Amino acid sequence: MDNQKLTTIAASGAASLVTTDGTDLLPIHLHQVLQNFLLIWLDASFNETQEGFKKSIQYLRSFVTSITTFTNADECVSFLSKIKEEKVFMIVSGSLGPQIIPDIQAWPQLDSVYVSCDNKSVHEQWVKAIPKVRGVYTQMEAICEALKADCERCDRAMIPISFNEIDPLFMYTQLLKDTLLEIEYDDTKSVKELVDYCRLQDKIQKDEIDEVEHKYFSYTPIWWYTAPYFMYSMLNRALRLMEVDIILKMGFFIQHLHKHIETLGNEQQSTSTALTGPFPVFRGQGLSLKDFEKMKTTKGGLMSFNNFLSTSRNRNVSLKSFALPASRDPNSVGILFVMTIDPTLCATSSIPFVDVKEVGFFKGKEEEILFSTHTIFRIDRIEPVEDDQTGRLWQEQPYPKIGEKLPYRTLMAAIL
Repeated sequence: MDNQKLTTIAASGAASLVTTDGTDLLPIHLHQVLQNFLLIWLDASFNETQEGFKKSIQYLRSFVTSITTFTNADECVSFLSKIKEEKVFMIVSGSLGPQIIPDIQAWPQLDSVYVSCDNKSVHEQWVKAIPKVRGVYTQMEAICEALKADCERCDRAMIPISFNEIDPLFMYTQLLKDTLLEIEYDDTKSVKELVDYCRLQDKIQKDEIDEVEHKYFSYTPIWWYTAPYFMYSMLNRALRLMEVDIILKMGFFIQHLHKHIETLGNEQQSTSTALTGPFPVFRGQGLSLKDFEKMKTTKGGLMSFNNFLSTSRNRNVSLKSFALPASRDPNSVGILFVMTIDPTLCATSSIPFVDVKEVGFFKGKEEEILFSTHTIFRIDRIEPVEDDQTGRLWQEQPYPKIGEKLPYRTLMAAIL
């Protein structure tokens, strides 16, 4: 490793070289990973001082906080083998891709591969046998757009789901949420403490941190949660891994977001245009093979989420943008959740939902229905999607049993 060529791209400043003698910045393993995923870029000709690479890194930083580059394939593979908690996206040059991708394609931490080259026809044949290769690209802009969509899909798939059992993570996060909702925060101080913490991590773009610090109160909590900023991924990861230190730092935001969903949802349901009858919403995502087997044995049982839950009124978007891409991963199964929501039942429940179409970051462009955390559904049936040709795409129809939440929480309290 004397000639190691590993570069950690710090999102708030210039590129930083990690050397074996430790004379520069901290080694990457000492930095807090703030998202459910990270990016590896392997290219023998990579040079962070070249204008093309600098522009690409600058754009990638807008949605990936942890970017690590390599010029040596063996060192890249060694680094990848040590990743346990995150999913990894990989950009690889056409010259190095055929050497390593066939050997690491089955690794569960590797989510997607993007082959960068000058001549697509040279590489299109070998990548056909590797489902995780999203494509062969001659333009960096196309890689960035594909990667951005896959990051969103990845975040969705990594929200924990419990099936018909009293899951410890679900219980603990529910009780922690109840505590956070009761705290009287000094909001200005809480925002300052969060942004100070983020600056110490040296992995989030400085302009994003400044935006939160100076404009947090200019926008609604739903706007921040649906915006392409670090708040969404950071919160999702913290709730998934039960990172209590980060959850506490974001406690004010969890409280603000829950109360905004609750208040706005009640306002929407009290208007003359409110939906009075049951209506379907959809959610597409991937499930691990293990979780899929659990789900198949849970017909009639409970399914619970311990995170804020994003769904859509648009079946086509949920199917094609999220469920279908997940079905191409040999380590997962694509799932289209079809959820029938009864506003009358939800009105008597402590789990609120809200239509964010007119209040989210993408105002007027998405048909998103957002639920607060710890929503519980009962599974009705699970069946293959009719137009699926892969055999790896399934449709599940849970219906809300949110009214069961109180006895469920009572049981949790008794166990604890």
